[in-house]
Amino acid sequence: MSDKIIVFASFTPKAGAEATVEGILQGMVAPTRNEPGCERYDLFRIKEGDASFHLFEIYENATALDHHRGTEHYKNYRAVIADNLAADIAVKVLSGIDVAD
Repeated sequence: MSDKIIVFASFTPKAGAEATVEGILQGMVAPTRNEPGCERYDLFRIKEGDASFHLFEIYENATALDHHRGTEHYKNYRAVIADNLAADIAVKVLSGIDVAD
């Protein structure tokens, strides 16, 4: 698991922009899952409280993540998401300690 890049990203939409943010993020799922080196790309919504969305991503290595960030769908998402968020995207890059296959 040492070369894998694990990303956990959180998004807090502005009031009234929840459906827009969900749609933007949902639009990233299929094309990202089809990228070379993308092993996992899962979208979650918090069950209780104010709406927030979370992405759990696993890439084969840093090259795969760099490729992801260079795609047209990534550039398009970055161009439109910020105006719909109440806060900056919170991105955490994780390293596995005890991870199931």
